[in-house]
Amino acid sequence: MSGIRENRISRSILNAIYYNATDQRSVITRLRALFSVIQLVLARWRHDLFTKLRTDVWGLREEEYRESFRRDKEDRKKFLIKSLPRHFEHDFFRSDLLPHYFHHMSEHPHSLLVRITDLLYAPPPQVGALLGTAPSHHMVMENLMYGKESDTTSKDKWESYDLKPMSYFYPERDLMDGKLAPDSVKSRLADRFEDKIRVAGDEARELRRQLEIDTQQLADTNAVDYSLFLVRFPASSSPATTSARQSPWREGVVDRNGQWKYRAVLLDFFWAKHKLRAKAMTGLVGSFQWLRGRKNEHMSITTNPKEYRERFLKMVDEIIEAQE
Repeated sequence: MSGIRENRISRSILNAIYYNATDQRSVITRLRALFSVIQLVLARWRHDLFTKLRTDVWGLREEEYRESFRRDKEDRKKFLIKSLPRHFEHDFFRSDLLPHYFHHMSEHPHSLLVRITDLLYAPPPQVGALLGTAPSHHMVMENLMYGKESDTTSKDKWESYDLKPMSYFYPERDLMDGKLAPDSVKSRLADRFEDKIRVAGDEARELRRQLEIDTQQLADTNAVDYSLFLVRFPASSSPATTSARQSPWREGVVDRNGQWKYRAVLLDFFWAKHKLRAKAMTGLVGSFQWLRGRKNEHMSITTNPKEYRERFLKMVDEIIEAQE
């Protein structure tokens, strides 16, 4: 059943992007969408803004983008689909973050915020969206792991890390020494990078400079709990990239030892402190910590944006080793 569900969701996404679906639907299409439980009819949110980002800001060829979603294409892994089933996430992105994201990306085309190329939504009314049997929103974004499948000699040596400051309170890990949560739950916490990124001083400073700019933008929009998605693969590999304008930390920075190439972007910046769910969680966790006598101990989703940014940049400093 899960295979059928995933197949129909994929077909909805394909119809929206490859066939350029909009919300100008026929009566028959509206009726089919109304009673569909899994295969929703999707449309493109603010198609004008995302088209400008793809073509004008990032230089991605529109034909390449469109063709990459065909099922018979070998390069269909150029982009990832992230479903946003939780209302507070897609509401924050659509209503609050998108205008700032568009402006920031236009001003800083080499920003390390992940490149979001489309936002798909299910125009109401649709039974499947109301019942929650299928996600009503999907985000299309760049795939930093693109090129792995074609790397026939080193594919098994590619590594990825989803990094967040681990100095926060994580109930799954910190309550009763982690005995209350199974290992399968604790394994979904942020990764640990047990090495150093040894790069030239100029490259380290450029990474820090760009992350300072990007995280300030996130702090200005009240976002917390974002992560640094780090990819590394053998320096001998020369994986393919898209036609979009590249920057060193997207294409791959070679370390000083000539062993690894590194890629990095910022991910998952959809938890906003001013939204109702975040306020409720902050109050709940604050009360719990007060009862434990640790009222100043925060989770990554309950701290303030300025403090999260400071810890995040400190985490980056700790894994970078600049070599002049």
